[in-house]
Amino acid sequence: MSVEPILIALQAAFIALLYLFIWRVVRSAVRGLPAAPQESFVLAPAQVAQARADAGLAPGRLVVRRSRAIPVGKAFEAGPVPTTLGRSSDNVVALDGDDFASGHHARVESGLDGTWVIDLGSTNGTFVNGERVDGRRRLHEGDLLQVGDTELVYER
Repeated sequence: MSVEPILIALQAAFIALLYLFIWRVVRSAVRGLPAAPQESFVLAPAQVAQARADAGLAPGRLVVRRSRAIPVGKAFEAGPVPTTLGRSSDNVVALDGDDFASGHHARVESGLDGTWVIDLGSTNGTFVNGERVDGRRRLHEGDLLQVGDTELVYER
């Protein structure tokens, strides 16, 4: 009698038992998972505002310190909805008379980790306290934001 067919039969039985074992482990693991719906990692502006309020973080604001396009002292909320700055009229802070500002110059957005300014690839750059912003930079109380020839102070 040849041993080879017996070894092949034992290998097939071993593989079948191995697959059965893996299937049972996966099935018992899936049964232990809660049936809750998957939550999104992106929060809506209202959810960010509520979370910031719950954490005691008041929304900041940008106050115009110097500008040819906007009256000095005018304030813009830097809340959960992004605040765009630039020469184009569709920006929240429209700098129509500022020849040094790009059409869509910068964006200020607020989240649970703070308030950030993002340069949108402007020609003349975005500056915080005299330093050019590369990418994004966190704003702190009293920071001076310069977009084109306009200066705004970040307040909380």
